[in-house]
Amino acid sequence: MPLYEHVFLARQDASTQQVDELTAQMTGIVQQLGGKVTKTESWGVRSLTYRINKNRKAHFVLLNIDAPPAAIAEIERQERISEEVLRYLSVRVEELEEGPSAMMRKADRDRDRDDRGGGGFRGDREGGGFRGDRDGGGFRGDRDGGGFRGDRGPRRPRDDAPESSGGEE
Repeated sequence: MPLYEHVFLARQDASTQQVDELTAQMTGIVQQLGGKVTKTESWGVRSLTYRINKNRKAHFVLLNIDAPPAAIAEIERQERISEEVLRYLSVRVEELEEGPSAMMRKADRDRDRDDRGGGGFRGDREGGGFRGDRDGGGFRGDRDGGGFRGDRGPRRPRDDAPESSGGEE
């Protein structure tokens, strides 16, 4: 049977229990139509890149499915009917990924970073910050001469600027 990775996004205001029930419903549909769900991952509530039906966040769920195409068609039909599901995507793959998915590995990596401590971006470094101690560097407009001009020297006075005569030449 073909292998699929199926991800769906459920509304943010749905409880985790409701999302689990929705996942169980999808798993039941696959099993009724002669397939099996080999892995289920809940990625939790994550921010969306753009608003979908006035939602800024959603519950993300991944299902690895070994089932006939009719089962996938039925899952997608049920998700179109459900008001809880914002989006879904089914992708046919050559082989299913063993172990945690890339999203779960990323979450583990981020959790490990948080465990290391620190957390501050600037104050925890020697030298006073990201750029170290600088004596007067930076780009500020409060200098004499109106800013850094490099090798060009100081600006000439405005009085020396030629006067234009309204475009006649």
